[in-house]
Amino acid sequence: MLAAPPERLVIDRLDTPIGPALLAVDEGGYLRAFDWEDYGGRQIKLLARFSRGAPSTAGAAPAAMRKAIADYFDGDLGALCAVPWRTGGTEFQLKCWQALCAIPAGSTSSYGEQAVRIGRPKAMRAVGLANGCNPVGVVVPCHRVIGANGSITGYGGGLWRKRWLLRHEGAGFRDDVDVLEARGGAGSTQARRLAQA
Repeated sequence: MLAAPPERLVIDRLDTPIGPALLAVDEGGYLRAFDWEDYGGRQIKLLARFSRGAPSTAGAAPAAMRKAIADYFDGDLGALCAVPWRTGGTEFQLKCWQALCAIPAGSTSSYGEQAVRIGRPKAMRAVGLANGCNPVGVVVPCHRVIGANGSITGYGGGLWRKRWLLRHEGAGFRDDVDVLEARGGAGSTQARRLAQA
């Protein structure tokens, strides 16, 4: 949802099975950003871009939002639909992000399919770029977009997290993350740390 920049943000930390998440919530109780603590620098950049650098303080997100996100990680895959979100962005980015919300949990879509869904069938690379700067990850489920051949492609929180989220949702995909990580792909260090914990 296109929104004016917030006056201020509250940053909350929520433990999940795949690492601590950071939630940025505006004064209206809308989620403005969801990212992983180990990618906090990325969240700061996205907030500067889409929330115009609104001042932030540590605090608690609304209880209903925290519960919905916790319920999702506990197996209630529809719980994220209850999380209100809004962000800045271009008209094209917002179309892409709204189209992500139409992909049901347990399903996947390709970048090409997403481009068709928004009425821009030749814009699959632009769709990929828009998905890559989605500030409201997981809730706006960019992890559900995979390559046309069914393989896992980029994810701002690490490929291992994308694989976990897709498995958690029961989605089908070509699991080649281990091969990519063996080549030094995104998230390999974090994956090893989590596996050892």
